[in-house]
Amino acid sequence: MRRWPALGVVLAVLWLFVRGIELTPDRIAGEFLIGLAIGVPVAFVFRRFYAEEFVLARSLRIVPYVGLYLAVFVKELLVANVDVVYRVLSPSMPIEPDVVAIPLRVESDVAITTIANSITLTPGTLTMDYDDDTNTLYVHGITGRNREGVVAPIRTWEDYALVIFGEDASPDDAPPAPRGDLGGD
Repeated sequence: MRRWPALGVVLAVLWLFVRGIELTPDRIAGEFLIGLAIGVPVAFVFRRFYAEEFVLARSLRIVPYVGLYLAVFVKELLVANVDVVYRVLSPSMPIEPDVVAIPLRVESDVAITTIANSITLTPGTLTMDYDDDTNTLYVHGITGRNREGVVAPIRTWEDYALVIFGEDASPDDAPPAPRGDLGGD
């Protein structure tokens, strides 16, 4: 099955969310048709930027992992927001920023970018750099001296990303050993 028509339908569904329409059947159908009229041509024009074939079985297999990735991300987002608010409102709360080097098992650009963006979108952490030679992300955290607190959610995201993006490594593989943190005591 060609991928671009399926992507056109996905764009039509996204159109429904972007438009924020009234939830009535006629309104949904009308906006979906508008989304198709926009999404299918856009998908056709950009078809050379993604794989020709669309494997439905693989896509259905990764849906639970996408849901788990998003659930963990939302949980970490909420916890980090509360933590940062607490630190701001409690001046005596120690903030010990540090940079943590996190070697990755994922290797594709899209998987690395997804994880790096998830880190940066979470309050209190920031992806500072990526070393292509060692496949390592450098992450700044306001609780960076608590290395495990910074690394644990990233490893969970990486486990799901390994499956979602069809990486060669497995979630059962041990993560690479860190080369050491940049920050000092």
